[in-house]
Amino acid sequence: MKILSVVGTRPQFIKLAVLSREIRKRFDEVIVHTGQHYDYDMSRIFFKNMEIPEPDYNLGVGSAERDKQIKKMAEGMEKIFMDEKPDLVVVFGDTNSTLAGAMAASKFGIQLAHVEAGMRSFDKTMPEEVNRIKTDKISDILFCPTGIAVKNLKKEGIIKNVFKVGDVMIDSIKLNIGIAEKNSRILGQLKLKKKSYLLATAHRAGNTDTKANLSNIMDALISINEKIVFPVHPRTAKYLKLYNLDKKVKNSNIIETKPLSYADMLILEKNAKKILTDSGGMQKEAYFFKVPCITLRDSTEWTETVNDGWNILAGANKPKILDAIKNFNPKGKQSEHYGDGNASRNIASIINKALISS
Repeated sequence: MKILSVVGTRPQFIKLAVLSREIRKRFDEVIVHTGQHYDYDMSRIFFKNMEIPEPDYNLGVGSAERDKQIKKMAEGMEKIFMDEKPDLVVVFGDTNSTLAGAMAASKFGIQLAHVEAGMRSFDKTMPEEVNRIKTDKISDILFCPTGIAVKNLKKEGIIKNVFKVGDVMIDSIKLNIGIAEKNSRILGQLKLKKKSYLLATAHRAGNTDTKANLSNIMDALISINEKIVFPVHPRTAKYLKLYNLDKKVKNSNIIETKPLSYADMLILEKNAKKILTDSGGMQKEAYFFKVPCITLRDSTEWTETVNDGWNILAGANKPKILDAIKNFNPKGKQSEHYGDGNASRNIASIINKALISS
């Protein structure tokens, strides 16, 4: 039996790292990297540091307008699917790579499994939300990280082959945090003490591609008397320069870094006073580490973090961001919404049963 895994972005590499270990215990695996993230610090470093098997194919699509990028990816995968003839295609999350892989699998009638199915922010202005919905509609096996995800699919009439398995990101944190604490030197390199700084990221198009939004976020961060570590995504760096915000940031309280390794990010997240981000993955990681999270979006698909009181939605609203930095101090109870660290094993077991019976 042959599984073909499609990835293209940093969060997907992290998810693949843990799932691939389980898949390869039972199946042959072919990895297709779309090249959606192509910068060394956003791509190659993850395969190297997380010991992910080298991609068998790299489409090298790079940056492009959304529809063109998806079309190019899907077309590039068609020949691969014809040559490899996989029994199942696995896609992850909600990126353009996710939807392109799903479309290509559907075209050839290949069984499709979606890891992180059922997540909804209910904001269709977000490309990620559209990608999720479309992928779920054509998937044959849907792996949900949470009970809410299962309920979301049921409301949309999707009930067949839906499985609550837990979140592979939790598998990854549990597997890697001990290694990170042993090997990472990031706190020393940045001259930081534990709980003495805030950690911030912003990379989603809704924030970076709109001058007012990115300006509001950066103005809020600059105007507070706190050390802020700010790993800069290539997209963000491009727009900071375009909007003439780059010099303003350099002469401020913000400690800019290039994109960091997964291990360094885990250490920075665990030891931050608070996290400000528009990343879905970081919202979950903040929750896991019991670090207050201020989400720089008006909606989130990870609603459990908000419902439990550990995440607050501030959007790109400067007053809301500043108020949250000053006053948001959750101490409430947490639950194992995202599983016990065995999601990857659960997924591989279900795939095994599905392929044997098909």
